[in-house]
Amino acid sequence: MTDSTLALPVVDAALEARLVDRLARVEELLAGHCQGRTAYVSEAATHLMMAGGRRFRPLLVLLAAETGSHPEAEEVHTAACVVELTHVASLYHDDVMDEAALRRGADTANARWDNHVAILTGDFLFGRSSELTADLGPEAVRIQARTFTRLVEGQILETVPPGPGEDPLAHYLEVVAGKTGSLIATSARYGAMFGGAEPEVVEALSAYGEIVGSAFQLSDDILDVAAESADSGKTPGTDLREGVPTLPVLMARASTDPADARLLELLDADLTDDALHTEALGLLRSHRAMAEARDYVVAQAAEAKAVLAVLPEGSVRRALEDFADVVATRTA
Repeated sequence: MTDSTLALPVVDAALEARLVDRLARVEELLAGHCQGRTAYVSEAATHLMMAGGRRFRPLLVLLAAETGSHPEAEEVHTAACVVELTHVASLYHDDVMDEAALRRGADTANARWDNHVAILTGDFLFGRSSELTADLGPEAVRIQARTFTRLVEGQILETVPPGPGEDPLAHYLEVVAGKTGSLIATSARYGAMFGGAEPEVVEALSAYGEIVGSAFQLSDDILDVAAESADSGKTPGTDLREGVPTLPVLMARASTDPADARLLELLDADLTDDALHTEALGLLRSHRAMAEARDYVVAQAAEAKAVLAVLPEGSVRRALEDFADVVATRTA
C-alpha cells in the first residue's frame, strides 16, 4: 500500500491518486451535510464525523465505481456520503446503547451532552442520509430502506439471546451480517451502480461487500482476545469482560472436551473481576477456538475473492482482493 491514509491497500499510483482526490471531495461534502439550522445542531452532528475514522465505506463506494464507465460521476460522491452518514448516525445510537464514554478517542455525544441529544443527532444524520438517497432515485431509496432495516434488526438481535434450539453461532453471524455486512454490501453496490458497472458486476461487488464486512467484524472479535496491549488499538479482552459473545468465545463454548471445563466455567462467570478475567483471557488465547476462528475468517476472505472472478484482472480487482486478505490477517 502506497498511502497509509487509505483504508484499502492500493498499489497502483494512478488509482490511488484518484481515490485520494475523490475521498477529499467526499470529506468536503460530508462537512456540509452535517450542518444544521443552528450552531448547536451542527456541533453535535459534526462531533463524531470529524473525530476521524477509516472512511472505509465511502472509499469502497469510490473503488467499486472504478469497475464502471463513469467512476467520477457526482452520484458516486453522493452515494459515498449516504453510506458514511448512515454509519456515523448508527454510532451515535450504538454509544447510547453501550453507555460508551469514548469513541475514536473523543467523548461520545451521550457523554458530552446526554442520551437525548445523542439519539436525536443520530436521527438527524439518518435524515440527511435519506435526503441524499432520494436524490439518487427510487432504486437507491429501496436499497437504502432494506439496508437500514437489516442494520436495525441486527442491532435488536444483538440484545436478545438465541431462541430455543437456535445455534448461538448462527445467531451471532446473523447479527454481524445485519449490523456490519449489510451497509458495507450497499457501499460496494452503490459504487458499482452509480459508476456504471454491468449488472453482474454490481451483484458480485454487493456479495463481496457483505462477506468482507462481516469478516471485518469477526477479525475484531479475534483481536479482542489476541491483542497483547492497547498498542494494537484494542484493549485486550474488552468484549470478554463485558460478556459479549464473539466468534472465538462461541467456538470455545461449543467444546465438549472435559479439559475445557475451567474455561467454560469462567465464560459463565462475572469477568469484571480482574483475576477471573485474566485467567479466562489466558485460557482462551491458548484454546484451539482461536485457530478455528482465524481459519473461518480466512475462508471468508477466500470466498469474497472468489466472487470477484467476474471482474477483469487489474488494479481495482487486486485492491479488492488485497483488502480481503488484510481483513483476514490484520493485527490492528
